[in-house]
Order: sequence, then structure tokens, then C-alpha cells
Amino acid sequence: MTLSSPARRLLSVFAAVFSALGSAAEPQPGAPEPKTHTLFMGVDFSIEQNKELYRVQDVVGGAFVINVKGKEIRVPMNWGSIRMKVDPSLKLTESSATVTDLKGERAYTLGNDPTVKFQRGLAQSELQYADAQYAQNQALDIQQNVASKQINTQGMDAQNAARSSAAQNAAKAQQLSSATNVLNTANAGPGTTFLDKGNPLATEGSFDAMDVTFAVSSRKTLNHPYVVIVVQYRVTDGKPGQVGNWIYAQALDPIGREPRKIHVEQGGFPPGFELQDFQVHLYNRGEEIATTVAPKRVTLTREEAFQYVLVEYVSSHKGATLPPSPVMGKVPADLPLKLANGELKETYYIKVGTDGKASELFSDKSCSQKVDDSYLESVVKNLRFNPALANGKPVEGVAAVKLAKLPI
Repeated sequence: MTLSSPARRLLSVFAAVFSALGSAAEPQPGAPEPKTHTLFMGVDFSIEQNKELYRVQDVVGGAFVINVKGKEIRVPMNWGSIRMKVDPSLKLTESSATVTDLKGERAYTLGNDPTVKFQRGLAQSELQYADAQYAQNQALDIQQNVASKQINTQGMDAQNAARSSAAQNAAKAQQLSSATNVLNTANAGPGTTFLDKGNPLATEGSFDAMDVTFAVSSRKTLNHPYVVIVVQYRVTDGKPGQVGNWIYAQALDPIGREPRKIHVEQGGFPPGFELQDFQVHLYNRGEEIATTVAPKRVTLTREEAFQYVLVEYVSSHKGATLPPSPVMGKVPADLPLKLANGELKETYYIKVGTDGKASELFSDKSCSQKVDDSYLESVVKNLRFNPALANGKPVEGVAAVKLAKLPI
């Protein structure tokens, strides 16, 4: 799939992260930091409705789901009337899935399958052959009857024999001619007209479908997954270099640790198309999941992932002046329970450096009353922020944070 200019820019940004900031991450003592995130080239799909583009949010049955002014709209996968836009984009996620045994190849729809056509023709030939054999036996009976009548007519009255001779000879000639044709058909054997040097006629050349199979599993259960298959193809008699895109989506049953086999076979391609490339993209509740077959896939530690987020954020907010905001982190497992019990519901004020890391924690906006709580300090230490910006440049700032509303 050809990358758009924004996608190329993001790849350049990603390369810059590890060339310019690769040494910025603090070394971790002991065991190496685990790879918790995946950066990959994903795809966003948009559907045109009333000359406006709307992102695909979900797939239900045979329809895409989009949100138009707060209302859920289902758009049937009728390729003759859908206008879609495909936007490759770099994505960073903690969710991942394993895809194995991925195979995609050209296939035939039932009505265009030469093997089916051959089998149908062969079956028809078998019937014709059976009819010919039956007719052959009938013809032989006729010949025997004619010979028997000739013998019987010798004992008949000469006048009666003369009267019937002309009619019998005419019928005999017609019967023998029909019998000869029947014998020729029978002697040819079943299926002869459907073979060329022992092989079925037209076994290839009119592919008009794609057959894709794979197995997928995920350590974290995906409760509302769907798959999108993107195929790039070329029409045999098309313009040089002209490539078409074909997109198919299918809702899946929940995916867990046990590999689930997926088989997609769909037609709609120009007969005889040439396969250029195909990709499988997996989504859960509208969010794309990194898979082991995702393009441009790179696994990252949490700190490496944050360095990417930091550089991308600054590069995409040139000239902006913004306060710091939490973007990612790892919170203690018991924090949700504390929040559910009404604890830690206050607004806290956190000093954030130009590197997006938190330093000190306060209970007031002026940062005069420092919070002395080891638990809260451990939570804040693992938070990462988009730094404050002044005319696009990172500066120190203060973030107002409610733990119950952390977007991480």
C-alpha cells in the first residue's frame, strides 16, 4: 500500500525519535524493560455521505457504522454505491493480537469456477453417454428385427412382400443412419468434449474472487472485533501502473487466547485480475489492534513509546500554546478500587517538565501546599504528560489532574 505524505512524515518523526532521543530514556537497572507497546502502520477508513467524510466506527453484519451528527448510521457494503477513503496512519497501542497461517490467493465465484463448469459438463456428458448407450442397444435391436423380418418375408405371399418392401427399406435406412450417429457418440466416451490433452478446458485465467484464511488470538479478550481486508489488484488489460483497491469487512466473534480460524471468500473482482498485495487489519470497538502481520511493526518499551508520543505531539502543534496534559502511564492495580470507594477524588496539581515527566505534587493551584503521600507520589511518578507549549516550544508547566478522569 502506498503511504500518504502524512504517513511518510510520521515515519520520519519515528526515525528521528530514536536517532535524536534514543539515549534520552533512563537506563533501567536489573532486567530489561519489557516491550509493552506496538507502533505499526494502520489504516483509517472513511465513507462519504452527502459530500462529507465520516470515519468508520464499527462493522455490524454486512454494514459499516458511521456517526453522523451524533446519530449512528449503518451503510451497507454495496460497493457500487459506496465512496470510501483509505488513510494509512501510524498507530501506537498496548493492545495486540497474534495472526498465524495467513494466506491469501485468487479464487473463483461458484458461477465462474472452471472446475465446477467442468464437473457440470462432465455430468452432462455422462448423461449423454448413457443415452447413447441406450440408443445403441435400441439400434442393435432394430437391426436384428429388420433382419428377422427379411427372413419372414420369404415365406410370405410375394405380392404382400412387394407392397411392404419399399416402406421397410426407407425405414431401415433412417434407422441405420440414426444408429450410426448414436454409435459415434457412444464410442467417443464420457467427457471427451470437455478435455484437452487429458486436462479440463479453461482451468485458469478468470479469477474473480479472493480467498483469505488465517488464525487469530489475543491474550486480552477482544469482545467486539471485526476484520478489514484490503486488496490491491491490477486489471490485466488496464492502464500500465494502474492499481485498484478492494475493501471487505466482517464482524467476528470474540477473540481470546485460543486461536480462532477465520475464512473469508468474496467475489466482485474483474475477471482475470492480478493480485498485487493484500493486508489484514483487526479492530476492536473501532480501535485498530496491532497484529503480528501489521506493516511497519515495531515493539517498544513504555519509555520508548512515550518518546515517540512526545516528538509527534510537539511536531504536530507547531506555534501552539497549551497547558500540559496526561497522555499515558501505568497506574497501580488497586487505584480503580480506591476511586470507586470515593478516595483520591480531589484535584491535584502536578509540576511537569519540558520532557513531559512529573516532578512534584500539590493540592493547590499556586503550588504552595505540597502533598506528602507516598502512594500518590508513586502514581504521579508513572504518569507521562504532553508538556506545556509556548509558541510550539516545550516549557515547564502545571497540570490539573483528577485521577478518576485520567485518559489512560
